[in-house]
Amino acid sequence: MAQTHPRTAEPLQRRERTRIIGIDMARALALFGMMSTHLLADSVDGETVTWWQQLSGGRAAALFALLAGVSLALVTERAASAPRNPDPQIEPEVTPRRVALKAARAGVAVRAGVIGLLGLVLGGLDTGIAVILTYYAVLFVLGLPFLGWGWRALAGLAAGWAVLAPVLSHLVRPYLPERLGASPSLDFLILQPVHLVTELLLTGYYPAIPWLAYLLAGLAIGRLPLHRMGVAVSLAVSGAVLAVVAWGSSWLILHRLGGLEHLRATAPDSAPFDFMAVDQALVRGTFGTTPTTSWWWLTTSAPHSSTAFDLLHTIGSAMLVIGLCLLASHLGPRVSATLFAAGTMTLTLYSLHLVALAIGVGPPRDTLALFGWHVAGAVLFGMAWKATVGRGPLEAATRSWSDLARKTVLTLNRPPG
Repeated sequence: MAQTHPRTAEPLQRRERTRIIGIDMARALALFGMMSTHLLADSVDGETVTWWQQLSGGRAAALFALLAGVSLALVTERAASAPRNPDPQIEPEVTPRRVALKAARAGVAVRAGVIGLLGLVLGGLDTGIAVILTYYAVLFVLGLPFLGWGWRALAGLAAGWAVLAPVLSHLVRPYLPERLGASPSLDFLILQPVHLVTELLLTGYYPAIPWLAYLLAGLAIGRLPLHRMGVAVSLAVSGAVLAVVAWGSSWLILHRLGGLEHLRATAPDSAPFDFMAVDQALVRGTFGTTPTTSWWWLTTSAPHSSTAFDLLHTIGSAMLVIGLCLLASHLGPRVSATLFAAGTMTLTLYSLHLVALAIGVGPPRDTLALFGWHVAGAVLFGMAWKATVGRGPLEAATRSWSDLARKTVLTLNRPPG
């Protein structure tokens, strides 16, 4: 008889299979979307923004970050669901839930360390790309206190964080050092550690403090019974509504309530925020943060602006993609698992993508041919590796170090006798 999950009374094997395939499909789409922003020109003749930039700009990276939260929820599900009311004779610090969460946090912290170090190494390559991995690792660390929370509390915190964190950033950033480059590297860690910290948290391309909203939203989504069709539909519909409302509210403020004129009047002299480029910057993106010259900048939903409207819009679009992927995984699970095998090893494929760019392998930059070459390579490598080896090489390495840390904590906290 198949094992059942207490919340759903449905076969656990089916629940895990459907859930993993749908999330892996979303991971693969996030990877391909980021590749498009890396490899394809974002504008025509420096003016007209391309349709793929309008589609993927900001949204692909947000989906990538939100899925980090979903992944954390999946790998820590057992710890989060450990018994809350153990034998009263057991000391509070060694209850099954406390120990399980402590071990889970140790494993996640080690995983973050490995990914962060990899990100710093890749950030030193000559790619011209803002590497997300080090920021991604910081998000893992910031998310450690919330691994035991339920989905309702996480969803509420994510919404509040998305609204308040951009305000905090706007207030604090004028007193912080300006960022040094697109991608933090090992040089930053050795020579300018203070700049590295401020860049990772608030001033960089993927500032972790405002972006924690993505991780919290992903944790909330990962705590849901994602195998249920109703949950997938609810995610898709509510995500679409959130994305439209956030974008529409920003557009209304900027174009009907005078926000755009205020931005034109207070824009800094440096590109892309000079007077002539404001309108275009609001479409192409603002490279992680907005200027602090005016509070009106917080009304934009421009890609990579890290405002409340940007965060809520991209959380909604990510929810839509995840919901649709979960629904699609029900239609053809075997085909989906095969075609989207790249989604099971995005860390490996993202790293290979950057190395290939640094080496200069493939067609010329800013061409559809190069984008197709990278996507096809990721799809074929993912299918072949999964069929013959299984887990991606970097995923296997981070998993082994993470498991070692988790098991060590469990061993050290094992009750005597």
